[in-house]
Amino acid sequence: MEIKILEKLKEIKDPEIPIDIVNLGLVYGVQVKENIAYIDMTLTVPSCPARGFFAQHIKEHVLRSFPRLADVVVNFVFEPPWSRDKISQEGLERLRSMGWNI
Repeated sequence: MEIKILEKLKEIKDPEIPIDIVNLGLVYGVQVKENIAYIDMTLTVPSCPARGFFAQHIKEHVLRSFPRLADVVVNFVFEPPWSRDKISQEGLERLRSMGWNI
């Protein structure tokens, strides 16, 4: 189920960088225990104003997609810190195709 949730998270785009949060490298892990999905993720900067948006949007999106889950807990972590090195190859290719010099 963790892989399916991770795939579903690819539908959530970052509000500032036009790719999904998985390929951007923001999702560090997904684990399901006792019918609760725990999602470890980071932000591009710890003071990111989108923190509340991400927490609520991810919870709603995953629960809507997996109605048998009892809850979704989004845990924000900042170790290791996010850097451009975390962006997947697919994410880099998408950004470059949009004209980003990365």
